[in-house]
Amino acid sequence: MTAFAPDSLVLNRKLPLWYQVSQSLRASILGRRPHDPLRLPTEEQLAAHYGVSVLTMRQALKELEEEGLISRHRRRGTFIEPGARRGAPRRLLGSVDAIVAQQSGELTTVLDHGPVPVPGELAEYFPGLDEVVTYRRLRRDGESGEPVNWAENAVRPEVAARLDVADLERWPMTKVLRDTRGIRISRITDTVEARLADPVTAELLGVPLLSPILHYTGVTYDEGGRVVDVARIRYRGDRFSFSVTVETDTGPAGEPPAR
Repeated sequence: MTAFAPDSLVLNRKLPLWYQVSQSLRASILGRRPHDPLRLPTEEQLAAHYGVSVLTMRQALKELEEEGLISRHRRRGTFIEPGARRGAPRRLLGSVDAIVAQQSGELTTVLDHGPVPVPGELAEYFPGLDEVVTYRRLRRDGESGEPVNWAENAVRPEVAARLDVADLERWPMTKVLRDTRGIRISRITDTVEARLADPVTAELLGVPLLSPILHYTGVTYDEGGRVVDVARIRYRGDRFSFSVTVETDTGPAGEPPAR
C-alpha cells in the first residue's frame, strides 16, 4: 500500500524537535489532496525523513493522535483520519510551520489578484515601491463549506512574478513563499485585534454589517530584512481561536527570570 508523503522540514534547533515535526506533519495532513493515501510511513521512515530520533517522532505522532488527526493501529500502522480537520487551538512556539499549520485545512478560492498602488497603511512596509501585487482569497470550512475568513496579501512585485496562483488555492501564502518559491523567511510578525465587519467582509463571510470579527496582520520578512508579504486576514469571530505559549528559562532557585 502506498504511504502518504509528507513535506520536508528544515529544523530549528532552538525549538523542541517533536513540536516542529508535529506542526510540519500536521500542515501536510491538512493540506493533502483528496486522492493522497491515508496511510502514513512507519515511525522509523518518518524519523529518517525528518532527521530525528524515533522517540522524537513518536512524541510528535502522539500530539497529532490526541488532536484526532491520525489513528494508530497495532500491526496495521498509522492512518490519517479521513475527516481530519482543525480542532482545538494549537501551541505556537515561534515556528513558521506552526503558522502554516494554523492556516491549513480549509478550501481556498482566489477571488482576484493583480498590481495596485501601495496602500497608504502599508507604505511603511514597502519603502520605495509604487506598486504591490495583491491576492484576495476566500477560505471555507472543508466540511460545511461555510466561509470562515478572507485574506488579502500584498506581495513585492518581483516575488509575485514567481508565484503560481494555483498554488495559493492549495497552500497558505507562507508555505508557497518558503517551500515552493524558496524565499528564506527570517521572521513573521503577527498582530491580532478586534474590529467591526465592513461591507466587503460582511458580504464575503456572511455576517451582519458591523458585527465583531478578528483581524489578523502578518508581516513576513526575508533573510535580508525586507518585507516580502503583508497578510491581512479577516476571521469570523465564532470560527477562530489564537493560542500562544511562551517558554521561559528558570532563574535561580527555580524562579522565572525577571521581565
